[in-house]
Amino acid sequence: MRCTGVFFLHLHWKYSQTKWSRSPLVALNGHRSLRRSTKSRAPMGVMMNWLTIQKLRNSCLLEMLSPVYIVDVVYVGTIHPKHRPVSLLFMNAKKNVLCEKPLAMNLREVQEMVAAAKVNNVFFMEAVWTRFFPASLEISRLLAQGEVGEVKMVRADFGVSIAHIPRSVEKELGGGALLDIGIYCLQFVLMVFNGEKPECIQATGICLDTGVDEAMVVTLKFSRGRMAVCRCTVTAELPNDAVISGTKGSIRVPEHMWCPTSLVVNGKETAYPLPEPYLPLNFLNSIGMRYEAEEVRQCLLKGMKESPRMSLADSALLAEIMDEARQQVGVSYSQDCQ
Repeated sequence: MRCTGVFFLHLHWKYSQTKWSRSPLVALNGHRSLRRSTKSRAPMGVMMNWLTIQKLRNSCLLEMLSPVYIVDVVYVGTIHPKHRPVSLLFMNAKKNVLCEKPLAMNLREVQEMVAAAKVNNVFFMEAVWTRFFPASLEISRLLAQGEVGEVKMVRADFGVSIAHIPRSVEKELGGGALLDIGIYCLQFVLMVFNGEKPECIQATGICLDTGVDEAMVVTLKFSRGRMAVCRCTVTAELPNDAVISGTKGSIRVPEHMWCPTSLVVNGKETAYPLPEPYLPLNFLNSIGMRYEAEEVRQCLLKGMKESPRMSLADSALLAEIMDEARQQVGVSYSQDCQ
């Protein structure tokens, strides 16, 4: 994959006391006429702004997505309700897509997006960055080797005080604890159980006045008497760790289980440090996004249309579980009625 051929799409929501300000930001690296005249072909960016996301559908952008612009993959990081339309826009233009989690608002949308990826013969992956951290890869290796015996129980927590952030609590922005941060706990469980579908899903939660979930507890029952408990909230700090308990031992992911840098295996802690960033970052351990980017790169080099580490089947199962949990708690979005 050419380092100059990456197309990023973000939609940043800026909040003021008087009104919303929508500011889609597109950064394109790699137009032939804009490359630096150096042998290293160092990445360079061009930034453009549109008033609304709908303007991304104009012919100018589609022209930018033509072969004249060397675009290997599109990263979609819009607010949740826009994941589907923006991803479809690019996949229908025959562009590979890496879309932020949650892949879509519900299973129906996920299935539509997966179908579009297959029809257009493009690569498509949900950007669950946690799965590609070195610590996460080590968890899978340890479980495959039977380091803790048969896994009997998994617990994962993610709770932070982010109710002041509109996109986390406003229904029209796809807010809610489960879709925003609880998905990290659920994907962790599915990673541990190798994408197995649970036999039973039980969820309970508390909803905000906006109609989305403030907090939720999801209990999953798997075959052979195995269970998992996921807790998430946008109004309180939880331990934010994860524990895998087996018949011969345990694996604990300390605080920040969504971007892990250490593991405690049967009482012994091992660090998995991340590279030092050379630029300021917005979020904790954001340098770890390099691992999912490298996964996409390797898949593209091998001609693969999905990642075996974060498969489209995994994404569909995640959406199915969240649909059921939301229904039990009483959280619905306009996309559920379409």
